[in-house]
Amino acid sequence: MTAAHLGHRSGEVLVTVLDGDGRPLSHREVVVEQRSHAFAFGNIGFDLIALANAETDPLPSAFGSAAPERAVRLAGQWLEVFNTATLPFYWSGFEPEPGRPDTARLHRAATWFAERGCRVKGHPLLWHTLAPDWLRDAPLDEIEATVRARIRREVTDFAGVVGTWDAINEAVIMPVFRNEPRPNAITRLAADRGRVATVRLAFEAARAADPTVTLLINDFDLSTAYENLIENVLDAGIVIDAIGLQSHMHQGYWGEERTREVLDRFARFGLPLHMTETTLLSGELMPPEIEDLNDFQVPSWPSTPEGEQRQADEIVRHYRTLLAHPAVQAVTYWGLTDEGAWLGAPCGLVRADGTPKPAYDALQRLIKQEWWGDPATLRTDHAGQVEVRGFLGDYQLYCAGATVALAITAPGRALTTLHLKGTR
Repeated sequence: MTAAHLGHRSGEVLVTVLDGDGRPLSHREVVVEQRSHAFAFGNIGFDLIALANAETDPLPSAFGSAAPERAVRLAGQWLEVFNTATLPFYWSGFEPEPGRPDTARLHRAATWFAERGCRVKGHPLLWHTLAPDWLRDAPLDEIEATVRARIRREVTDFAGVVGTWDAINEAVIMPVFRNEPRPNAITRLAADRGRVATVRLAFEAARAADPTVTLLINDFDLSTAYENLIENVLDAGIVIDAIGLQSHMHQGYWGEERTREVLDRFARFGLPLHMTETTLLSGELMPPEIEDLNDFQVPSWPSTPEGEQRQADEIVRHYRTLLAHPAVQAVTYWGLTDEGAWLGAPCGLVRADGTPKPAYDALQRLIKQEWWGDPATLRTDHAGQVEVRGFLGDYQLYCAGATVALAITAPGRALTTLHLKGTR
């Protein structure tokens, strides 16, 4: 699928090129190069937190802990394919003691990605799993006040560098979650206040701290229960910017038909869809009878040659299906490397030894070759106009010794004028 076959992912701009005095640059050669995609091709950035902080003995990180000696190579592999990083704000790890959040370290990591042209997302602001134990037995009003303060603090502290947040994660199960002798503080709060009120708490606290951020509701439960919750939340006047859909396919690739069916069901709300957590295995699949993926614990879960070929085929099919659907705005693959992967699963695109799997190469070809415009040499007409076509995203235009930025922001045709200062 090229730009021509993905009409909703591409556009054209009729550019009028003017010199420094405002006169058209007629019959001039123009070179156009794509610099970035508007579509968010994401991955978690957990493995690179230590590198961004120049740590040689990094602190443990949830779902990602690449060895320091491999971090530089891993960073190159990450940046070659992805443009959007998700960073971990799991409350129990981010603030193991009240009043001592890991803000400086995460901020340096977010800045590291931003300086390399990446968008940054925080995950999550409110979640019952990995809630801090020090809040477990607090009175409900104190829990609510502490949650509000926590959300406002993170969104405020990371304003300008983290532009997207999972405001609330897995709210469908949140009020009834049980996997410990005593319920955690967030489950207690959600059980007392109700799902909609808990969603409102997360969104309103985050929005008050930074009205410019993009806020998601996110869940693994893609049943009608999630649809009903979204309906109730929207009916209550809560503004959702995008709907997050998790797709950890540890029990096998969904296939195109099921994927489209899920996308169509949630696209009916008229909101952008973000595939927030996607995995495909390159080893033995998890047994189908497992209901909670966390319940499957094995001492070794290797990647296999046969599994790697299957993963490469499936990742191409999956990403083609997502890009073909106009409601999908972002997809985040959950882990670049098998080292430290969630549940120890062989879901990474890079082996634990740092070598790329076929799926990495396949995805790189899709994003940076098939879905990336080659540099084009064009020529302005007598009026100094030239038509630029390509995928939605950012471009650079070179003409008469000058360089200017150009963006294709929407499908269809647009007009713009570029002044090349200092040229005549």
